[in-house]
Amino acid sequence: MNKRPEIEERNDLLHEFLNLGEMMLGVGAEIKRVEDTLIRMGKAYGADKMNVFVITSSIVITMHFPDGQELTQTRRIMDESGTNFTKLEALNELSRSCCENPLSTEELKKQLEQLNKKPSQALFCIGSVLGAGSFAIFFGGTFLDGMCAAMFALFICLLQNKLKHLCPNNMIFNLLCSFLTGIGICLLTKVYPPLHLDKIMIGDIMLLIPGIAMTNSVRDILVGDTISGVMRLIESLLWAGSIAFGFMLAIRLIGG
Repeated sequence: MNKRPEIEERNDLLHEFLNLGEMMLGVGAEIKRVEDTLIRMGKAYGADKMNVFVITSSIVITMHFPDGQELTQTRRIMDESGTNFTKLEALNELSRSCCENPLSTEELKKQLEQLNKKPSQALFCIGSVLGAGSFAIFFGGTFLDGMCAAMFALFICLLQNKLKHLCPNNMIFNLLCSFLTGIGICLLTKVYPPLHLDKIMIGDIMLLIPGIAMTNSVRDILVGDTISGVMRLIESLLWAGSIAFGFMLAIRLIGG
């Protein structure tokens, strides 16, 4: 009877470790970073041995304590990976502070809930507009091309906000998003021929291309996380292929 509260406390702690690992994967952390963070935190909270297995779609953690108790929990990762280095930096800082001065389980839960808040949609749209417009100009487009790319960046943000949750996976979403964006760009350049279709498309493609995921996949393979690296690489190539196919289909249908 005396051990029941301790078991519950440790299970709750392990649950928060899974939340932390899921959040790190969701913002673009590489596999080795997630595993190393969870191992260090587990030992800081009293485990004498940590067995952590992470791939892009699953996390398994087993904590072994000095009193012989062993706990295991598994988490299926359903959310597709994105990139948010600000959030990743905050999670890293939280993990380091917990390793130095472990927080209570309740306090750790509150900290994770605060960090798990969705980023400002306005800032996300501003970043997309600046990114698409800047890339269009950088690759040789005119200022007007940049303005058009920025306009379609807002359209992409709208699709990401309204359409993404209706798609079964990122490949389907990228295909639909690139096709609809490509149709709009092709129609606009038909109406106003001085615009450069390729430069506008390049600017908007940069918002969809999985560059960080592809880079992380190669890094995972090089450091020995072959399974996760290959999974990420194949997924990234499928995403990139769906983006290219969507824009090519739009050009084929409308002309450009």
